Amino acid sequence: MTAIENPVAPLPSREKDAPIRKPPIRLLLLPAGTLIGLLLVCALVVLRMSVGERNAEWTGWSLRAYMQLASSRNLGIIIDTIWMALLSALITTLVAFPIALFLTRTTSPIARRLVLIAILLPMIISLLVQSFGWMAILGPNGLLNQAISAATGIERPFSLLFNRAGVMLGLVQTSIPLAVLPAAAALRSIPLSLEEAANVLGANRIRTYRHIILPLAWPGMAAGAILVFGFNTGAFVVPLLLGGLKVTTIAVVIRDQMGSLSNWPLGAALSVLLILLALAVQSLNRLIVRTNVEIKG
Repeated sequence: MTAIENPVAPLPSREKDAPIRKPPIRLLLLPAGTLIGLLLVCALVVLRMSVGERNAEWTGWSLRAYMQLASSRNLGIIIDTIWMALLSALITTLVAFPIALFLTRTTSPIARRLVLIAILLPMIISLLVQSFGWMAILGPNGLLNQAISAATGIERPFSLLFNRAGVMLGLVQTSIPLAVLPAAAALRSIPLSLEEAANVLGANRIRTYRHIILPLAWPGMAAGAILVFGFNTGAFVVPLLLGGLKVTTIAVVIRDQMGSLSNWPLGAALSVLLILLALAVQSLNRLIVRTNVEIKG
């Protein structure tokens, strides 16, 4: 019987016993490695421009841009940016903890799903849309002032737009998912039997949370706070729209220097500062995670 008459003819023994060739597993890292490589190239380009001369970024060498960072105006903007990022991280962590606790303790899957969708909305909707929404609420004739004026008769009782309060509201609202999800993961790992044992031993709610829940959930809360701090340090859209020209952050100055002012070395030096802040934040996050693993070990 020929091979045409029997299409399922057995393979020769050499081909049947040959090992199946699999693609190298390293190829799975190729897309991510390409993107990381491009990011590294961009960082090196920014670093090179930061030590260049104005209008001669690729041919000259100078540390003038870094010396300009030490001016009183730039130092004030840097300190103000870090302070707002720190304060927003603290407020966001305090707001996120009850939400994370509800997500992990509720017995209703529908309620948990609805709250989770609401928490993830800021990550889905554009920051531009969210900021314009805040402008419609906080503006002089916005929804908030109209509601309070209708109730009290006072014209424009609040001024929450184009100042730090408005920027802080926007930063906290847009970064809530970054604080809720790590805190919820930490709370989910705490057995309910610990709370029940504390109640049996006579501890009230406050003592239970102070001595059991908060210490065990602290690594997740700290990780969320660090993520919020890093995210808000480089925030651009929210400070630009909700702060107007009255609240200036590092990202807004970078836009001005690399845009209308054409001072690319100073903008690049500020960008290098943001990169160093991000690396410091990630190092702190890694330290907290490693410490948590060592404690649990």
